[in-house]
Amino acid sequence: MIEIGAGRGALTESLLERAEKVVAIEVDPVLVHYLRQKFRDALDAGRLILVESDILKTDLGQWGPAVIAGNLPYYITSPILERIFAVRESWKRAVFLVQAEVAARIVAEPGRRDYGYLSVMVQAQARAERLFEVPRTSFRPPPKVDSAVVGLEPRDPARDFGINDLASFLKFAGNCFRYKRKTLRNNLAGLYDRSAVEALVGPKDRAEALGVSELVNLARRLKPSPASSPPLP
Repeated sequence: MIEIGAGRGALTESLLERAEKVVAIEVDPVLVHYLRQKFRDALDAGRLILVESDILKTDLGQWGPAVIAGNLPYYITSPILERIFAVRESWKRAVFLVQAEVAARIVAEPGRRDYGYLSVMVQAQARAERLFEVPRTSFRPPPKVDSAVVGLEPRDPARDFGINDLASFLKFAGNCFRYKRKTLRNNLAGLYDRSAVEALVGPKDRAEALGVSELVNLARRLKPSPASSPPLP
C-alpha cells in the first residue's frame, strides 16, 4: 500500500492491519517525527516505510505495483491525480477521500452539470466509482465542505478508446472545455480548420455532451489550423 498524506497516522494504522507493507508519504517534518515515534515497531520491522516528501515531487512508480490510498488535500487534488496517472502502470487500484464536489466531477457522465475536463482526464485513464459519502461532521474540527470516497481502477487508453497519444488527446479535451459557458465551436475557434469544425460540430453543441469516445473521434477528424497546429491523438 502507498498512502498519500499520512498526517497523524489514523489511516496508516488501519492500512498496517491489512497490508504486508505500507509506504506512507508525508511532507510535514513535524508530523514525520511524530509518525516515527508512533510507528517505531512497524518501522523497525520493515513493514512501514516513511517518506518525507512532497507528493507532487515523488516518484510513486518506485514501489509498484501497489494499491494507493489517501485523504487528498482538496486544493491540489487535480495535480495529485495527474501525478498518479503519470505512473498508471505502477498501481492496480486507488481509493481516495476527496471533496464531494470533486468526486461528483470525477464520476460525472456526459450531459451532467458536473461533467468536464476532470471527468474526461480521469475516465480516459481509469474506471471511476463513487463509493460512499463522508459528511463534514465526521471530522474534528469539521471542514466547510462534505467529502466522498472514490475508487479508481487503471485502464489502457489505447485499448479501451484507441488513444495512441494521451498527452495530445488531453490537450485537445482541454481546448474543448476551456470556456465552460461557450459552445464547442467557440472553444475550438482558431485552433482547428473552421470549415471542418462547422461541418462536424453543431452551432449549439457543447463539450459537456461528449463522452471520451466521442471526443476521441472528433479529435481524429479535425484538422489543425495553420496558425496553431496542435497535435492530434
